[in-house]
Amino acid sequence: MTLATALLFAIVAFAAIATPGPTVLLALSNGSRHGVRRALPGMLGAVLSDFVLVGAVALGLGALLAASEFWFSMLKWVGAVYLAYLGLRMLRSRGGGFHLPAADGAPSTTAGESKRIFFKSFLVAATNPKGYIFCSALLPQFIDPSAAQAPQYFVIALIFAGLDMAVMLAYAFVGARAIRLLTVSATRWIDRACGGMLLALAGSLAFYRRGAA
Repeated sequence: MTLATALLFAIVAFAAIATPGPTVLLALSNGSRHGVRRALPGMLGAVLSDFVLVGAVALGLGALLAASEFWFSMLKWVGAVYLAYLGLRMLRSRGGGFHLPAADGAPSTTAGESKRIFFKSFLVAATNPKGYIFCSALLPQFIDPSAAQAPQYFVIALIFAGLDMAVMLAYAFVGARAIRLLTVSATRWIDRACGGMLLALAGSLAFYRRGAA
């Protein structure tokens, strides 16, 4: 993979990542509820899912989902139900989840809560079949078939994960600033807006068909 190819992929990937999706919305919500530092486990969960996604595409899972109605439907409905569950929980949010401040300037969270934040973001991304099929169509266009493919997919995964982390940090920062500037009632509506968008994404995923990829 040449530098020009890597830069072109970075531009295309950024355009896809910057569009608000489930993990970005979770970063915004987590930032408003917990602060940027305490939202990091969720971002790391999403980054891990990026490596899983690229690795799965490299191994042909995206092609399998595109060819198998059964496995596609299984993953699709798991993802849709989980997104709907998260969306409904956010819609019921009371707001004011970010408690100011601890000694280090960040709210305290338990190890169990950090794990929940981590796995929530990881599962949201890992159970979305649209990502596998989209990347299966996109990534091979940036791979040089005459060269070793594993290192090229690793570079793509690093670029994808780095951009994803940067975008999520930006959204988490916006959420954290909002909780400091707005009232509890206003921050409650941040969660509800994110919840509504997650429900819309769940509906979109439920009606998604392989031919739309």
